[in-house]
Amino acid sequence: MPPPQKAIILLVKEASPMDQITRFVVWICSRFNRQQIERIVSDLTEVLNSQKNFPSRPKDVFKEQHPRYRDFYVDPNPPLTEPSKKKNKI
Repeated sequence: MPPPQKAIILLVKEASPMDQITRFVVWICSRFNRQQIERIVSDLTEVLNSQKNFPSRPKDVFKEQHPRYRDFYVDPNPPLTEPSKKKNKI
């Protein structure tokens, strides 16, 4: 009998960091050729040896162009339950 699905999810979340690194290495090897991997290794070595500045996060261009994207505002006043009264113009 297979374990419940919650147990399977917990096993995935509790993967050791070494397993994550191994998966990352396999991913790199599947995406890049030998020369590109050597370049990646040399750049990482330079960063770790502080010969090169640690790269900062790239700017989020979309966020800069659309600063209010998904910036929701909820009106604190409840919706009207009756139509508003119209005033007569004199």
